[in-house]
Amino acid sequence: MFLRLVYESFRRQKRRKLLAGSAVALGVGVTTAMIAVATDVGDKISSELRSYGANLIITPQDDTLDLEVSGVNLKPPSDGAYLNEGDLPRIKGIFWRNNIVGFAPMLPVNINVPANADQITLLGTYFARQVRFGKDEFVTGVRSTFPWWKVEGAWPDDNSQDVLIGERLATRLSLAPGKQVEIGTQNYPIAGILSTGGEEDNQIVAPLRVAQQVLGRSTAVRRVYVSAITKPEDAFARRDPKSLSGAMYDRWYCSPYPQSIAYQLQEAIPNSHAEQIRRIAQNEGRVLSRVKGLMLLLTLAALLASALAVSAAMATAIFERRAEVGLMKALGAGRFSVAALFFTEAALLAATGGVAGFLAGSLIARQIGHSIFNSQIAIQPALLPLILMIAAAVTFAGSAMAIRRAVQLDPVRALRGEI
Repeated sequence: MFLRLVYESFRRQKRRKLLAGSAVALGVGVTTAMIAVATDVGDKISSELRSYGANLIITPQDDTLDLEVSGVNLKPPSDGAYLNEGDLPRIKGIFWRNNIVGFAPMLPVNINVPANADQITLLGTYFARQVRFGKDEFVTGVRSTFPWWKVEGAWPDDNSQDVLIGERLATRLSLAPGKQVEIGTQNYPIAGILSTGGEEDNQIVAPLRVAQQVLGRSTAVRRVYVSAITKPEDAFARRDPKSLSGAMYDRWYCSPYPQSIAYQLQEAIPNSHAEQIRRIAQNEGRVLSRVKGLMLLLTLAALLASALAVSAAMATAIFERRAEVGLMKALGAGRFSVAALFFTEAALLAATGGVAGFLAGSLIARQIGHSIFNSQIAIQPALLPLILMIAAAVTFAGSAMAIRRAVQLDPVRALRGEI
């Protein structure tokens, strides 16, 4: 008899049940999409924000500060320490090597160009250099760490003598691709005009080996910019690793915080100091926190709207069935039996709405991943039990007030039609 009452309820109130189920599916669908995106959004946003450029920098441990005026390095070439270029492939040997998007060594050298009265900076770097570490080969350079650099003409080959001229310097010296620029006693072909919006627009940018030849140091590197996918820092990330021990240290070391990756870079590169470029790293954390906050707000709003819709649908359904509830009580049904009937109906609505919402949310999450991040967002099957629990909580919360009224219904007044 109990099951028949449940069946008849769904058969006779199809529209009410459909409305309540749709409300649950809508709220749960948004929740599924937001949870799926939130669990995957950290790495994807961090990957997208790599277009901001490098977020870590490596310098010699005993290096002094560079002295620059209007983008020109005024420090004598012999001043300061240098990193060894031969150590740079070790960057891809750290624990978080798969999070390293790329790195670009920099070697600024002050030079005199006959057509210009003032000293200018020759900046040696990698453009798209193929590097080997162990059995692994990878390509790295400014084209991956500074993707906003634009070149009119062609990018130089890292094994060539070709150079790039910053656009402001090219205008001042009347240089263009195809011409040559004299540096010291040698002429270097100009492959293209470089536009970065920064100090490089007043510099000559060349393959690292060219700057090393001009400086007279065959393996010298002044600093290294590293682009890495990191986790936004929190209070634990800011702790000094020297103060940690045991499991706490392992947790810190094995988390992709900017500080822990910088610490590992210092371990990999002898006599080096690595730190995060805080302006970029903090902006990433701020953007990620705001995005997750917005997703949480959308989730709560969707669940609240679902609960209200379920509450309205259940209140109307119970009002229409007040005579049925009154008859059940008149025949001896207790409060528990009446409550069990309506909670069973609510559980069925939660199950069907939860499954439908999970499927719809999975499609929404995949669409978000494709349209915003141009990649696939994985939906974990283990998420389904959590979604069903959320659907049950929303349905029971929305139905509780209406069921309470049904339990307290006076059978006499209900059968007389006075309610």
